[in-house]
Amino acid sequence: MKKISMKIISKMSNNKKIQKVAVAMSGGVDSSVAAAMMVEKGYEVIGLTMQLYDSGRVTSSGSKTCCAGQDIYDAKRVSDKLGIKHYTLDYEKRFLDNVIKDFADSYAKGVTPIPCIRCNQKMKFRDLLNTSIDLGADFLVTGHYASIKGKGNNIGLYRARDISRDQSYFLFATPNEVLNNIIFPLGDLSKQETRDYAKKMNLAISDKPESQDICFVQSTAKRGYREVVQKLRPDVKKSGDIIHVNGKIMGNHDGLDSFTVGQRRGLGVISDDGTPLYVTKIDSKENKIYVGSERDMEIKKFKISEITWVDKNIEESNFIGDIDVQLSSEHITQKADISLLNSGEAIVSLKEPNYRVAPGQACVAYDNDRILGGGWISGNLS
Repeated sequence: MKKISMKIISKMSNNKKIQKVAVAMSGGVDSSVAAAMMVEKGYEVIGLTMQLYDSGRVTSSGSKTCCAGQDIYDAKRVSDKLGIKHYTLDYEKRFLDNVIKDFADSYAKGVTPIPCIRCNQKMKFRDLLNTSIDLGADFLVTGHYASIKGKGNNIGLYRARDISRDQSYFLFATPNEVLNNIIFPLGDLSKQETRDYAKKMNLAISDKPESQDICFVQSTAKRGYREVVQKLRPDVKKSGDIIHVNGKIMGNHDGLDSFTVGQRRGLGVISDDGTPLYVTKIDSKENKIYVGSERDMEIKKFKISEITWVDKNIEESNFIGDIDVQLSSEHITQKADISLLNSGEAIVSLKEPNYRVAPGQACVAYDNDRILGGGWISGNLS
């Protein structure tokens, strides 16, 4: 699939009358309502569902999945109800190569991945957007809880009105140049309002449960993600030492994929004085897990890489001071300074220490409700 060209985007952005939109339909309530809203507003709508994996092979019956099995059927049902064309796209290999393998490789490297961000970055707003362009759509519409405001060079990505539902953190890797061709119609709705809208439109999925965070992992299996990791990276299932930050060997682990930085439960070791222990570091090269007290997890400075600046004005800056950063999917921010490096990386200096900075997670910068950009946490400095 070709990359999104600036020429195509410029041509699309200059259209005065946008009539055709493609809606990414996962089979859930949010994307179904997004499609219904576009129909109600008078757009010509087509529904696109990405088949991302074999639901019978990856998940168990009753799992809260998306984009497979029953979900594809639900998306087709909603499309029929709305009177729109629906296409199912076989993206299984792309999803395996771009998301699932990255997920497994991350654990093998001792970092904690966020597959939802990779899916947005490499599947929805790259491959699916290209497909929607090929099908003649002017916009790609999704059911994300976020908002796009402004036009042209002044366009920006913002938090949703309902902060408890806000998904902008998972969208930081969306390039600024494609925002003119994306619509997030749920940005001003609460989840209950979305369900109420689905009921008003008599959509059969109005009470459908939420999909789980990692859709391709069995929700009913204990540590189900380990099955996925070990299938793709069997080398992770190798025992090694668990070492206290003071150098004392505390015990052994049965594989790096059992641990994430900040983890407290299931370590299999206890401190001499009964102080709770946490994973402070995972050394994939030496196959070692380091543990310590909560105090040992204190971080005030770390590096981020693979940076995407959603706000194009930031690219010309070397320093961004006193901004809000969000370091996990929890809707909690704290003040920080960001210094940009010539390498394309950046140093984030927190005003107050954080005890849950984990490599592989995202650091997303905000100016009030507007996303400035973000990157992947790649290393702790102090």
